[in-house]
Formats: sequence, structure tokens, C-alpha cells
Amino acid sequence: MPTKYKMLVLDVDGTLLDKRGIISDEDARALARATAAGIRVSLSTGRAVKACTKILSWLALDGYHIFFDGALVCNPETGEEVYADPINKEIVRQMAEYLGRIEINMDFYSASRYFIERETWATEIRRTFFGLEPTLVDFTKLWQQERIIKGTLVVASAEEKARANAFYLHFKDKLHFSFTKTPAFPEVDFINVLAPDVSKGTALKALTAFLKIPLAEVAAMGDGANDIPLLATAGLAIAMENASPEVKAVADYVTLDVDHSGIAAAIDKYLL
Repeated sequence: MPTKYKMLVLDVDGTLLDKRGIISDEDARALARATAAGIRVSLSTGRAVKACTKILSWLALDGYHIFFDGALVCNPETGEEVYADPINKEIVRQMAEYLGRIEINMDFYSASRYFIERETWATEIRRTFFGLEPTLVDFTKLWQQERIIKGTLVVASAEEKARANAFYLHFKDKLHFSFTKTPAFPEVDFINVLAPDVSKGTALKALTAFLKIPLAEVAAMGDGANDIPLLATAGLAIAMENASPEVKAVADYVTLDVDHSGIAAAIDKYLL
């Protein structure tokens, strides 16, 4: 029997990838079965485009995907953009000025590059785990030179978290903040800083409109707070067992956790 779902949208960290950054063989095989059945598989992640290159290659996924928590929808192979919601240049200028004042480190991202002012412990995470090589720049000039899609505060210590909170309080009325984690670094908070209306749900609407796929025929899976708008928008919402109660509350179903191939279990039970 043909599946009623034409598209499956997947979060990456904590849904597709476990704490080792690995996709289980069972999940990979299930995704191949879904693709063979005619289901389009797309990623929806807070990650930068280049941080997903290996994943897309492993799974042989082409086409369009959602990056930067929904601030960019594009085809990584061709560079074609379906939707983008960058941060206002004047706000980027204000951010750079405030960062210097409170002495906290932030990453900035364009569609294709990752910018830092100095090497930190977080830079090594980006390099070794996400496969991203930084470009060193002067942030006070960056707003004039680049279209910035996302900023990220990467914090672990109590002092870093306090400074991040000060940044949040200063800009909470001008920007959208998405608080995320990855199983590989449970002690680290990745705080994505985005244009005010960015969400994975808004991005999904843009992507499905472009592809002419009804939202009712879209299944989505996730585990983090930033996945709530995605799950609330999709026709079928599936939360991982390792998701927070808030995520499970908006889901139609809860599958197994990421360490027990929850994607495969959900595909076999609800999609095929």
C-alpha cells in the first residue's frame, strides 16, 4: 500500500545522530526504505550547511533541507535558496558592539562561512565534531561585509552562562533565541541567535509550499525545544523518547530514543 506521507523531516542532533555523532545502521536502512517508497527525506537542523555535508553524503540525500533552525532553506549541492531570513545588518552591528562590552564569545554564520574573532575551546568543538573551519574577522566590520544568518553563543561555565543571559536580556525583544544541546556535549549550551520570526515551523511551510507538498502529508521527528514549531506544523509529529516533556506534549506519537534507532521504529510503524 502506498504511504500517505510524501515527506519526512528529521532533526539531526539527538534524533538522527547519537552522542558519538553516529547514525545507526538500522536508521540508515529504514531511511533508504522510506526513500525507495517515494518519501522525500529532508533534514531540519540548527546546524550550518557545511556541518551537514557528511550526513547528507552518508544517507545519499539530495534536494532541499532546513538549516540554522529555520533561517535558511536551500539545496546544498546547487546553492539554490528557497527561503532565507537573515539578521538585520544594524542588529548585527549592535550585537558586535555589545559582545565586546561584556566579553563573551560568539560565532557568526553566513550561508557558507563561519566567523570568529578569536580561537576558543568552542572553536575546537566546531572543528573536530562539526567539521567547520573558522574565518577570523573583526566583528565590528562584519555587519557591512556579510549577510549574517545566525549567531551562536557556546557556553558551559556558570560565568559564561551568566554573560549569555545578559546578552539574551539585552536583545530578547530584537532577536529570536533558540536554546539547543547535542548529546555529544551534554554540559554545553548552544544558544542560536536568529532573526525574530525564525523557526523550523516557518521554514517547513516555505519548503512544502515550494515543493507543493501539503503539510498534512509531512511527517516530522525531533527531540529538542527548537523542534516544537516543526512538530506543531507537520501533519504527523513524532518525538524521540529522549525528548523533553514539552516536545512530547506536541507530538502525536513517541518513538524509541536515539540510542535505540527511534527513527527506524517510527518509519516502520507509522510511515511504511
